[in-house]
Amino acid sequence: MKRYGLFVVGMAVLSLVLSGSLAAAAEKTGFVDVREIMLTSSAGKRAAEDFKKAFEKDKAAIQEKEAELKKLKDELEKQRPLLKEEAMKEKELAYQKKFRDYQIMVKDSNEELQAKDQDLSKKMIPEILKIVKAIGEREKYSMIVDISAIPLAYYSKENDLTKRVIDEFNKTYKPKK
Repeated sequence: MKRYGLFVVGMAVLSLVLSGSLAAAAEKTGFVDVREIMLTSSAGKRAAEDFKKAFEKDKAAIQEKEAELKKLKDELEKQRPLLKEEAMKEKELAYQKKFRDYQIMVKDSNEELQAKDQDLSKKMIPEILKIVKAIGEREKYSMIVDISAIPLAYYSKENDLTKRVIDEFNKTYKPKK
C-alpha cells in the first residue's frame, strides 16, 4: 500500500513536470529594445538632429556668456588693487549677477532639452508599443520584453524583434506637430 502511494505521488509529480515543460515549449517570448528603436528609427534620427541643432545653438550662447564672464573676472582682478572698496563691491555684485544669469541660462537650456526629449517620448513610445503589440498578437507571442527597461543576463537574438519593429515603425509613424 505504501509503495502504491509513492507510485501515485511520483506519477503526479512526473505529470506536473512534463505538462509544465510542454506548456513552456508552447510559450513564445520576444524581445525589443525601445531605446534603440527611438534612436535608430527615421523619426528618432530626425529628432536627434533637431536636438543637436538646439544644443549647438544653446552651446554657442553659453560659451559666449562664459567668455564674457571670464573677461569680466579678469578685469575685476586687474582692477582690484586700483579700486576703492565701494567700487570693488559694486563690480563684484555686477559679476555675481551676471554669473547667476549664466547659471539660469544653463539650467533653462537643460530643462528645455529635457522637455523636448520627454515630449518626443510621449509621442513615440505609444506608437512603438502599438506595433510591438500587433506583432505579438499576430505571431502569437505570450510575452515581449523591453530589454532597455529590464536588464537581462541573456536573451536569444533570434527572438529579438527590434529590427522588425523599427522597419514597421518607419513605415507607419507620422510625427504629430
